[in-house]
Amino acid sequence: MARRYVVLGAGAIGGVIAASLHRAGIEVAAIARGAHLAAIQRRGLLLRTPDGDWTVRLTAVGSPRELEWRDDDAVVLAVKSQDTEAALRDLAAVAPPSVVVACAQNGVANEPAALRLFASTLAVLVILPATHLEAGVVAAESLPCLGILDVGCYPAGVDAVAREVAVTLGAAGFSSLALPDVVRWKYRKLLVNLANAVGAICGPERARGELAARVFAEGEAVLRAAGIASVSVEEDAARRDGLISIRPIVGHRRAGSSSWQSLSRGTGSIEADYLNGEIVLLGRLHGVPTPANALVQRIANRMARERAGPGAISESEVLSHLDASSR
Repeated sequence: MARRYVVLGAGAIGGVIAASLHRAGIEVAAIARGAHLAAIQRRGLLLRTPDGDWTVRLTAVGSPRELEWRDDDAVVLAVKSQDTEAALRDLAAVAPPSVVVACAQNGVANEPAALRLFASTLAVLVILPATHLEAGVVAAESLPCLGILDVGCYPAGVDAVAREVAVTLGAAGFSSLALPDVVRWKYRKLLVNLANAVGAICGPERARGELAARVFAEGEAVLRAAGIASVSVEEDAARRDGLISIRPIVGHRRAGSSSWQSLSRGTGSIEADYLNGEIVLLGRLHGVPTPANALVQRIANRMARERAGPGAISESEVLSHLDASSR
């Protein structure tokens, strides 16, 4: 029997993965929550792409406890990093320890958390432009492929399971390589994602401004001090070249990053602790100042708690505060 895929967290990334697997004829179940779960159960999951829209009717439940687990299930963990601990705790309570857990998430803290509970833990590099703002709807905005989902064993290496997962994701419309050094790629993605909170705080257009440049420079300095290898900007660009290209979707307006979407949906939390906060942690461990990342982390968390909408604070205001605190 072919392996079943259980997508734990069917938001933007997880929803696109679940819908694409289902469309490819692969058995899949999705775990979602709230109004999003209710909408999927009632009318199916709507996948919107530049090539058209598809409604997929797949098994959707609200908790791992609602599934009959199999020893060879593969779990695609796609919750935001701040929700990983709770999701893994719920999963470990009912799933056999033999299941594969593939962490299709931003940041680098999820894989160690999964490995504490599941011996077969895979790291997944996620480069997948996607949006989830409406219950029951996800949008994948790239052509000619939906996104890049490279897979490797954690902490390193490639085995038969990693190769199988990569082949399956490839069959579902993604570009997916089995990479022995996928963690090195995930650290480059971590650096790229440092601008997520900047765009959420100040607006998506500021994700390439001066504040973003400062958080990125701190991130590069911290990884050097910590002796952590990441792929180069050039390697990252070459991997994306010819694959990732944002295209319009009829009746859909492209949103900001996943952090921008969290503020827009008013979820009450944001992943800044596991992106900018990862750099702050490493900076403190290795004696590298990270004032820009620390400030962005605090502001993003405050905005999430207060359910402030994205783009509520100007970049100049944040920079002024940062400069004043450094005097």
